[in-house]
Amino acid sequence: MTLLAHDLETPYTLAPDAIARFRRDGHVTLAEVLSPATLAYYGQRITELVAERANREPMEQRGTYGKAFQQIMNLWTVDAVAKELVFSRRLARMAAELMGTSGVRLYHDQALYKEPGGGFTPWHCDQMYWPLDSLNTCTAWIPFQAVPLEMGPLSFAAGSHRADFGRDLFISDESERIIASKVTDLPMVEQPFNLGDVSFHYGWTFHRAPHNSPSNLRQVMTIIYMDDAMRLAEPKSKAQRSDWEMWCPGARIGEVVDTPLNPPLYHREN
Repeated sequence: MTLLAHDLETPYTLAPDAIARFRRDGHVTLAEVLSPATLAYYGQRITELVAERANREPMEQRGTYGKAFQQIMNLWTVDAVAKELVFSRRLARMAAELMGTSGVRLYHDQALYKEPGGGFTPWHCDQMYWPLDSLNTCTAWIPFQAVPLEMGPLSFAAGSHRADFGRDLFISDESERIIASKVTDLPMVEQPFNLGDVSFHYGWTFHRAPHNSPSNLRQVMTIIYMDDAMRLAEPKSKAQRSDWEMWCPGARIGEVVDTPLNPPLYHREN
């Protein structure tokens, strides 16, 4: 087995404390999940794919969301190398074990590249966009390089996945203002990522990212997982209906989200 295949396929041992912290805080960052060689190989290809598809609009002409990052989705459907990373059994098994599910399937992937001088990512939670019927969703945030504070690492409000506010706010200046005023009693976790670190956070966990420095490209791939028994919920907004049509086409309300775009990535063997 090659080093790259070993990194992507063999199990990563999750300590009970890491699982407990994920479920208590709504997020966890784990060290040495992928090797430098693996990150360099997949990072190079995904960076090429992002560059081919990037928004060319000048930064000063974009709104807050557009300044935050280049967002390129479902690269697994257009490139075999990207698919190898997105279909990593190691990462999928980690997601299932952290959430306590028997398995996971893919919701979608997205590259989030914060350009040199890129703006902040406002406070938000992801699952407000997703027409899914349980809390068992999470995102793996995979930087292809170390991310010091000045490059805009992901930050979290610990325990916010249990909050009863802000779940209807689109990512925006408004969500930044309102959520920032509401999470003051929760521990803020803002720390650099070392090379090889990967974080996981629940779909309902509030998170943000600071501005990037003027001289560095922050290169990050994300994979969104859901319980492999996840069912499609009745959409509560136009955004959720749009997500249904884009990421789960053909799924039926009340039934398991089992479409060609939502393949199972890991299931525990009994």
